[in-house]
Amino acid sequence: MHTGLKKDLSFLDLTMASVGGIIGSGWLFGALYAAQDAGPASIVSWIIGGIAVLFIGLVYSELGGMLPESGSIVRYPHYSHGHVTSFIMGWAAWIAYSSVPAVEAEGVMQYASHWFPQLWNSHTNLLTGFGLTCAAILMFGFFLVNYFGVRYFAKVNTTITFVKFIMPTLTIIIFLFTGLHWGNLTSAGGFAPEGSSGILVAVATSGVVFAYLGFRQALDLAGEARNPQRDVPLALLISIVVGVVLYVLLQLVFVAGVSPSALSHGWPSVSFNAPFAQLAVSLNLGWMAVLLYADAIISPAGTGNVYIASTTRVLYALANNGYFPRALAKVDQRTGVPYVALISAFILGLIFLLPFPSWQSLVGLVSSATVFTYIIGPVSLTVLRKTASDAIRPYRLAGASIISPLAFVIGSLIIYWTGWAIDSKLLIALLIGIILYGIFSLLLPSEIERPSGQSFKSGIWLILYLLVMLFFSYAGSTKLGELKNWIAYPWDMVIVAMTSLVFFYVGVQSGYRTKDVEEALEAVEQSRQERTALL
Repeated sequence: MHTGLKKDLSFLDLTMASVGGIIGSGWLFGALYAAQDAGPASIVSWIIGGIAVLFIGLVYSELGGMLPESGSIVRYPHYSHGHVTSFIMGWAAWIAYSSVPAVEAEGVMQYASHWFPQLWNSHTNLLTGFGLTCAAILMFGFFLVNYFGVRYFAKVNTTITFVKFIMPTLTIIIFLFTGLHWGNLTSAGGFAPEGSSGILVAVATSGVVFAYLGFRQALDLAGEARNPQRDVPLALLISIVVGVVLYVLLQLVFVAGVSPSALSHGWPSVSFNAPFAQLAVSLNLGWMAVLLYADAIISPAGTGNVYIASTTRVLYALANNGYFPRALAKVDQRTGVPYVALISAFILGLIFLLPFPSWQSLVGLVSSATVFTYIIGPVSLTVLRKTASDAIRPYRLAGASIISPLAFVIGSLIIYWTGWAIDSKLLIALLIGIILYGIFSLLLPSEIERPSGQSFKSGIWLILYLLVMLFFSYAGSTKLGELKNWIAYPWDMVIVAMTSLVFFYVGVQSGYRTKDVEEALEAVEQSRQERTALL
């Protein structure tokens, strides 16, 4: 099932992969955009986002321990619902994953423009042609680090992540012991100038969820872990907790660090090209600003490196599922890297770099697509509890009957909060993927596996869910975007939550014991026995 992949990753490597995915450009820009949307209440946005992702992480901790595979986000729906459901989720994962290296490369260039102004056009707030070229070169660097094998990738990433962790921690400590403006917490419209709706919009579109969802990296690399059943669940949970603590404190010191004079026109008018670095200058911490500008290159670059590794594994898993050409599953026997998938991930990243030449323009789409791929986890977990009840679960989620539907509902609400402008683009992208899958499965049956009647029947609920969520995004409250306001706030959220709860149970009933899950469990058991024999 994972022929040629090398099991070289330790618990530390997996944890650093997830922490490295969380601490990227999100900490450099997320605090500013969240404050613009929600004011001081953006602190609550990070707490809500952290709790939401923690619920999702708990679900995937059980799945990751039970079935540790590379690109496993794409594999779990394949095991619980078959081809149609899994393809839709896999296509969404491809959209989310392949674009992130471009997002991070853009984040590097935006901060680097402090030293090299020719990288950034301050009038349009977009990268220049030169900036785009440099971002592409940086992405080629991500490609090279991954090309030389997962062990080399792990060494580079673990080292970089240690550095990445130090800077936001140091920022929090130094800012707390500086003359911060604690009156900001209640001035300029009060603690929540945009009300509860501003808090929720910030969760979905300002980079909050985008930052936290980096936890999945340990899951994507699980097939190359030495002891995945023990290490993957721990790595997931530790990375999420670390991320929540860091981001809540970073938002607090950002809000208190802004000069009161900058709030004369409210929080939406607060603008920085390099938020924490410019705040450091305003607080007479010039030496800190230098360090922050330097780290602003390291942090996003490290995360981009992690994500090109994850994109490679997602493409590898999609090929294993039979949705993408089989060539993408080819592994270099010397390095253990799916090299065709890696080359494809690099090229795809370059494509995403071109039409979205600014950090924030991609974040909403990536967040919505990523959350969408995660909502299947709670459904798959509940299905596999029934169809694979005999499987060994090193970590068994207590209270799964409550946490799983709650995680699905929370994920649905985040998608709704993202708004029509982004959700409509995501649905169009998913529909294009479904059409292409249908066409190529007919034209290239030897390369693309056709869905069975059972898998089509088991996937109808997800297609209906997509259409209903799109309708809610269009008809919902104006408090959550430029919508029709046919359903007033907060009743819109109540209706979305109740409807998504219904879809959760319909999705669970649609699952079945697939042939692939039987083969996967046999492979996991064989791997466990081989590992035990070596001890």
